[in-house]
Amino acid sequence: MYDGRKHVILFFFFTIGAIYLIRLFYLQVIDPKYRSIEATNAIKRHVEVPLRGQIYDRNHKLLVKNEEVYNMYVTPRKVKNLDTLKFCKVLNIDRNYFDSTLALATAYSKNRASLFKKQLSKTEFAQVADAMVNFKGFHFEQSFFRSYPGHTLSNALGYIGEVPRKFYEEQETRYYRKGDYIGLSGIEKEYEEELRGERGVRFTLMNVKGEDKGRYEGGAYDTTAVVGRDLYSSIDMELQQLADSLFQNKVGAIVAIEPKTGEILVMGSYPTYDPNLLSGKAFSDNYMNLIRDPDKPTFNRAISSFYRPGSTFKLVQAVVGLQQGVINPKTSFIGAYSPMGCHGHGLHHMSNLNNAVQFSCNPYFYNVFKRLIENTNEKSPFIGAREGLTNWRNMVEKFGFGTHLGIDIPGERSQLLPGLPLYDKYYGENRWKFSNIYSLAIGEGEIGLDVLKLANMTAVFANKGYWITPHLIRGVGADKKGMKAQRLEIHQTGISPEHFDAIYNGMEEVLRAGTARQAYMKEIPILGKTGTSQNKKGRDHAIFIAFAPRDNPQIAIAAVVENAGYGGSSAAPISSLIIEKYLTGKVERRALVERMKNTSYTTVAASAVAK
Repeated sequence: MYDGRKHVILFFFFTIGAIYLIRLFYLQVIDPKYRSIEATNAIKRHVEVPLRGQIYDRNHKLLVKNEEVYNMYVTPRKVKNLDTLKFCKVLNIDRNYFDSTLALATAYSKNRASLFKKQLSKTEFAQVADAMVNFKGFHFEQSFFRSYPGHTLSNALGYIGEVPRKFYEEQETRYYRKGDYIGLSGIEKEYEEELRGERGVRFTLMNVKGEDKGRYEGGAYDTTAVVGRDLYSSIDMELQQLADSLFQNKVGAIVAIEPKTGEILVMGSYPTYDPNLLSGKAFSDNYMNLIRDPDKPTFNRAISSFYRPGSTFKLVQAVVGLQQGVINPKTSFIGAYSPMGCHGHGLHHMSNLNNAVQFSCNPYFYNVFKRLIENTNEKSPFIGAREGLTNWRNMVEKFGFGTHLGIDIPGERSQLLPGLPLYDKYYGENRWKFSNIYSLAIGEGEIGLDVLKLANMTAVFANKGYWITPHLIRGVGADKKGMKAQRLEIHQTGISPEHFDAIYNGMEEVLRAGTARQAYMKEIPILGKTGTSQNKKGRDHAIFIAFAPRDNPQIAIAAVVENAGYGGSSAAPISSLIIEKYLTGKVERRALVERMKNTSYTTVAASAVAK
């Protein structure tokens, strides 16, 4: 019995061994793909990095383009008999740079190529290319760096940089190598897979002298690099540049949206910087300077700032009140109690809804909100406030407040829309009522938005009840398709269109004879609302929202100028100039342009950093 088992086991091992020998013979002798090459030759693998896709504005003007350069790579194991002094002289580098860079490459991998010197221009490459045949272990790969012809839109476009070490060590596909470039912020990061393209690989035979002996197997195993896909943005570059000029010496943000599509026309965060600073060899130094800047130019105030909406929020209170049936357009609150003053205006501004909108009447909207919160059958003011706030919050949230809108760049924050958990934490369960939260009536208190959400709210009013996910990219690739469906989603607020119509006259009067007279244009019917956002660290922030024209709106806009106080004197004129340029193609009010350019405000650095 034992001998029988012995023969079976031996037969099993001999069979496995024979299979391996046959397979080895096939690979080395028969299969041409793996046929052994003459001992004096070797195969060299060249990675071809594709050009990154370019980014255009809505009028096909280049926002981001490529400038071709060459990167030098080193494979430490192949560096032999190197004349270091001669090498450093040819490359115009010092010995410390050589030693430290080679040490880092060796620590990463002796067998894999690492970036040794980056972004040599075509001229620099031509000067050293012939001499490099004498230095084993080094090779060049064509690459590029990004340039920005418009010198604008820095925070939205983002930038590329070397792949972080943790990222390339943990990646599953092993696509990226040490020294490769990847989108690190903005559109460059969000659309990395579309922009980066596909690498190519070329195999060549090299003899012992390092001479190129031609393609391995006639190039049968080579792959061609595929250029990255171009992106077509919704940004109007000229409009963006106008916004940049109007926000000189100011801190704040502006966002303009095409209401019917959700396409973003302008997205500015100020102070800003030239995106070319974060491209090329000076990236590291410029990046550190920007990060240390107390005005935080790399902080995207458009999507990450925290501002109280102030009186602009009264428009939301109005349409929610109309939908809930607690008011109608003719509702009057003359004689009603309010702890809030009305900026010195007479009581006739409480006589109806449109008058209240035109003159931004605090007492009127205090009473609207009071009715909304107390619009329950609950007799206890504490229990009733909970039910009323829940109903109110559910309706307001549909405007996109307190949540992520889903814009196609990283960094957006949900900000703050208060609910039961917040007030229960502040006061205790069933220990708060309307008198504790009434500041929400005029967009103050425990509510915070960013400028993107303010612009999106304005688009809701332009569309009479719905909004489309705001987005910066309207097309991908040559066919300009490939948009993700969720970025074109329609969101309904549940407010009937007639309730928006009911406040249109008041919004138009805001500019003709109300709180934003400086933004009035006879030729273009602009509907808007001013606001003042309370700021504990300095002067209040100025806010303005608007859309135009009244019939078939083409643009919805929101602007915040920090520490500017009153929205009608700063944010409103800036917004109206952007509207004029977009709808007419030019700006006739040159005196207003110059005044806005030359107006500055005392600021407190980073006053609107998200909480």
